[in-house]
Amino acid sequence: MSEKKNKKESLKGIITRLHEGARPTEMKEEFKNVFKDVSPAEISQIEQELIKEGMPREKIHKLCDVHLSACRESLDKEKISVPAGHPIHILMEEHRIILNLVDDQHKIAIELKNIDSVNLANNKFMQFKQIIEKLETAESHYLREENVLFPYLEKHGITEPPAIMWMEHDKIRELKKNVRSLYEEKESTNFKDFTTQFLELTTSVYELISNHFYKENKILFPTSLKIIKDSEWIDIREQFDGIGYCDFTPESAKAPIKEVEKIASDKNIKDAVELETGSLSKAEIEAIFDSMPVDVTFVDKDDEVRYFSQTKDRTFVRTKAVIGRKVQNCHPQKSIHVVSQIVEDFKKGTRDVAAFWINLNDRLIYIRYFPVRNKEGEYLGVLEVTQDITDIKKIEGEKRLLDST
Repeated sequence: MSEKKNKKESLKGIITRLHEGARPTEMKEEFKNVFKDVSPAEISQIEQELIKEGMPREKIHKLCDVHLSACRESLDKEKISVPAGHPIHILMEEHRIILNLVDDQHKIAIELKNIDSVNLANNKFMQFKQIIEKLETAESHYLREENVLFPYLEKHGITEPPAIMWMEHDKIRELKKNVRSLYEEKESTNFKDFTTQFLELTTSVYELISNHFYKENKILFPTSLKIIKDSEWIDIREQFDGIGYCDFTPESAKAPIKEVEKIASDKNIKDAVELETGSLSKAEIEAIFDSMPVDVTFVDKDDEVRYFSQTKDRTFVRTKAVIGRKVQNCHPQKSIHVVSQIVEDFKKGTRDVAAFWINLNDRLIYIRYFPVRNKEGEYLGVLEVTQDITDIKKIEGEKRLLDST
């Protein structure tokens, strides 16, 4: 049985047990073990195959909570950095405001529950009415997702996540309608009964919207940014403008479409590599490495040379022919055992640095090797850093003034 088929059968088993009453928390570890190296897009493809085979979408929906619970730690690290005017930026800004509004709504419901008399509640009712009216205009937010973003995802083969998100939109609409109906009937309802029902409803609204927005911010939107092309984002923005925005959508979020076009043409979106502390284009990354006062070479976890910087006065010769070559083949026979020992120690985690220094053409060259690991401690490869420290060793005293040019 193929690996994909095994995973599909595992997923089917988890979904079946969820449908039979197992709690998401019970299935969390099993899901984590089976799907730790599987992307949300790949899970989506398996889900789509299960639906084609006849599994109801409602059953698949129950898997979302397990996925979130199992992957929450890694999802929390997912950062999105897109400029004002980008459709995803607009949607996320609206998420922030809508969530604040339903949080305020929930807080008012809690305060009302602690008020004995309807006469004392009038001020709270006025605040709540204003929130309801603002939330009414949020409909355009859901319409833009359903009629613009989701179809573009489907064009790229992502069909189940949008379908599940649309189901949740309808649940949000239903709960909002129930909240409004209950509010309008407040005068004909026993105050204590009203406040109890009101708190239950607003709690449900907050929990549903909070969970829904988390899934979109951490799974749907990052997936969208990976698969939708730059030219399509410009079209999406134009269609967003055609549908219109919420009364509360910040003007700062709705940068003119020409700004988005400029960003695309400047490759700030196209080439951007999103990092935890910012984003850089391919050209910027190359220029940064090539401007460093050190030579850098990276060897991956399979011992193959993947990259080297091209500084102006490189110490050791490197050519593009070396890319993909085993690191052991890049050194003379007499030093292969040293290279192999360093790599082996790094893989085992018994060494954190290996340093050497040599005299080369009357210059003192400092060569260091570092293991490269991700945040989970997984070994990714080796970084070689070579530096001419001849002039550094001559430094004495202090220098606080800039040389004249």
